[in-house]
Formats: sequence, C-alpha cells, structure tokens
Amino acid sequence: MSDKYCVIGNPIAHSKSPDIHAAFALETGQDIVYERCLAPLDGFADTVRGLIARGYRGANVTVPFKLEAADIATRLEERARLAGAVNTLRFEDGEIVGDNTDGPGLVADIVRNAGVPLAAKRVLLLGAGGAARGVVLPILQHGPAAIVIANRTRATADALVEHFAGQLAHPGQLSSCGFEDIGASFDVVINATSASLSSAMPPVPALAFCQGTLALDMMYGKTPSPFMQFAASHGAAVRDGLGMLVEQAAEAFAIWRGVRPQTASLLEQMRSKL
Repeated sequence: MSDKYCVIGNPIAHSKSPDIHAAFALETGQDIVYERCLAPLDGFADTVRGLIARGYRGANVTVPFKLEAADIATRLEERARLAGAVNTLRFEDGEIVGDNTDGPGLVADIVRNAGVPLAAKRVLLLGAGGAARGVVLPILQHGPAAIVIANRTRATADALVEHFAGQLAHPGQLSSCGFEDIGASFDVVINATSASLSSAMPPVPALAFCQGTLALDMMYGKTPSPFMQFAASHGAAVRDGLGMLVEQAAEAFAIWRGVRPQTASLLEQMRSKL
C-alpha cells in the first residue's frame, strides 16, 4: 500500500501540490499517493480526523485553514509556534505534529535559487499578516543586519516585532514602521501583502529599491505583478513566488519522507507551463 498524503483547502482544485509531490516521489523513488482534499469551511478538524482514520500519514494545509491547523495540532515545531500558523501536518504515534515550511521555502528560493545570501543584508518585509509572520524566523536564522516590517497598520507590525523579540541576535535587528515611513533602500524587499491577488500595488516608495535590490513577490502568475513591475522600473532584480511554492513543498516532503528532492528542474518545468 502506498503511503497517503494530501493538501487540504477550500477552494483546492487549483492546487499544484499533487503535481509537485508526484514529481518528487518519482525522483526519490518514494511510494506515495498525494491528493487534493476539499474541506468544508466549518469542517477542517473533522476532515483531519477522517484522514487519520483512513490511514493518511500527513497533509499540507492551505487557505483558509492554516490557523485552524495550528489549533488542532497536538504538538507544534518551533517555527510553526512562532508563525502561529501551520501548513504541514504529520500524523504519527497518535500525534498531530504541526510545522510551517513557508519560511524555509522562501529562504531556500532566495539563497539557493536566486543566489542572494541574507547574512548581513537589510531586508524589508511588506505586510504583517500570516504570510509575513511565517517567514520572520527563517530569515532571522540567516543573520541579516536588519529586518524592517512595514505595514499599513503600524500597530500590527509593532506587535509582530514584539512577538519575535526573543529571537534577535542583537537589539534593533527587527523593527517596524508604516508604509509612509520607509525612508531608505534595502538589499531584499519581500511583498508578503495580498495586494497582488487583486493586481494592486502595495504603497511602497520607489526609494526602497536600488540597483542590486532583490524584490520578491510571494504571489506568482503568467505575468509580473504590479509590485514586480514597479520594482524593476527602479533598478531591482525581481522574482515571483513560484520558487517559494516548490521549495516549501520540498521541505514538507523531507519532513515526511526523510529525503530532500532536487527542485531546479521541476521549477523550470513549472515556469514553462505558466
């Protein structure tokens, strides 16, 4: 019998995760089945219990259930606890273990695929919601000089800085501001807002970018987002979130199967099909 996994969401028909994990299984010789699972908006916990009863070994979790996944977990890995959200569950020894691979996926795409080290760099993180929360710790673990969290509501960014205060290598490594208070250029600018979902532009000033800046949008599509177009017009190298998608899946696969798949060729194939 193949080990069974799935991705839980609502909606879920659009998810590329089954294709990604099928490619990983083929590459690594792992005998798994990976499916899409549509959970009712008011039935996430029941869905998870049903999967466990049917012998599933784990699941990925996507919108809108990442917060509920953290609540249902009987144990949280540190990065999931600090993120306050879970996108990877594993079912073992009667436990539901929650993890968050979004941050490691983003960092892997920046450092390995884009070839941009984060050590001693100045990073601007746009947004202070769940997407931003999940990536702060993995970025901090790479030793940036500073991370500035900019958000439309300053108090939300302030609270996020306070939440991660105990993880800092030195005072001032993590700070917050409103979008209107961004007053310098950065080595890396990450758009963790939802603006690109509606083809909108987050209110980031042009001076945040310069020649050599890497501007990464967590969203992806056939054409560059308004954020990417704006950043490119001010000298930045731009990147979308497709690499993050593939890399976070590779991290989840490694958690479940104990082997890390290669991602470069799959990422190239997926890029060509957008």
